[in-house]
Amino acid sequence: MPTLSNRTDTFTESMIRKMTRISLDYNAINLSQGFPDFNPPKPLLDRLANVTYENHHQYEVTWGSQRMREALAKKHEHFTGQKIDPNKNIVVTCGSTEAMMATMMSVCNVGDKVIVFSPFYENYGADAILTGAVPIYVPLNPPEFTFDADVLEAAFKQKPKALILCNPSNPCGRVFTMEELKIIAEFAQKYDTFVITDEVYEHIVYDPNKHIYFSNLPGMFERTITCNSLSKTYSITGWRLGYIIAPQYIVDVAKKVHDFLTVGAAAPLQEAIVTALNFDDTYYAELLDVYKSKKDLFINGMKRLDLSFTDPQGAYYVMVDVSEFKVKDDIEFCTWLAREVGVGAVPGSSFFREGINNYIRFHFAKSEDTLTASLNRLESLKKKATLANGNFR
Repeated sequence: MPTLSNRTDTFTESMIRKMTRISLDYNAINLSQGFPDFNPPKPLLDRLANVTYENHHQYEVTWGSQRMREALAKKHEHFTGQKIDPNKNIVVTCGSTEAMMATMMSVCNVGDKVIVFSPFYENYGADAILTGAVPIYVPLNPPEFTFDADVLEAAFKQKPKALILCNPSNPCGRVFTMEELKIIAEFAQKYDTFVITDEVYEHIVYDPNKHIYFSNLPGMFERTITCNSLSKTYSITGWRLGYIIAPQYIVDVAKKVHDFLTVGAAAPLQEAIVTALNFDDTYYAELLDVYKSKKDLFINGMKRLDLSFTDPQGAYYVMVDVSEFKVKDDIEFCTWLAREVGVGAVPGSSFFREGINNYIRFHFAKSEDTLTASLNRLESLKKKATLANGNFR
């Protein structure tokens, strides 16, 4: 038989989705894959119910319905101060996953280099490889997950086509400071590089940290491609609605790539989401309060259990250092954790390029009852890990 494509030879299946399956196999509480176990806002659900009886069941305009793009432009202007044209600066995509892939295919040629901070959301490295680009990994140094400006500039000196910036960061919850963003912006201009931002968690940032839109920095809008999703903000990860915001010369190319990748996002869901995009500031303040409460519950529980972790500045993930348990293989450890303790987590090695395997990632986008149940199960972790003595098979 003919040989298959070698594009995927250097990466494995999604470890996040794998750990969800393992959690299901062992009836473990799934704190691996970051999706809520509670409903989206009721006004959005009510609108969706009505949409099913309206005429929104055929193809929409390929790059997004007019109403959705106008609502996105309005929301974007409200939070960034940037006035953008819904017909020239926006592409609606099938989630931010497609937004990132369409962006990579729009700006990168085979052999181009792309800077990726490590730890990173697992799709970034795969996106670069599928595009034919070559990732350059720059470490975010734990436990604070900050970068060394000299190391970053050394990466820029390799003349990359783009840098991918996830802010707030998945998996480590880092919120980049103005000083850090200015360093990135300075290098992007100096070395003539695009910056591709992933701002999915823009509304989940904990005081005193502040989210700064990278495209708002002086001279950055013209070289920034913003990839975003509505999944986390409105608790609709299964709707797969994302978007790209960028200068027209980039969007014109992204529209073509998007058209041949997916044709378009689901028309009924585009119509329904307009309701949520028109929510006032009260919704976003309440959203943050909800996640702050969940974070406090989970973090305080981790403290009581005397576990070593990094307190996230944004998003809803917690990186836990499991060095004390003599972990040699974090994939084996996470499988053991699901089987023996009953809680699912993601092995940190799937996020780190440096071969770091002493971290695991939990998420707390769950109801208080689920989080409390998880903490109750984790009470047995230290005792069971001591008995295992490094043997987690």
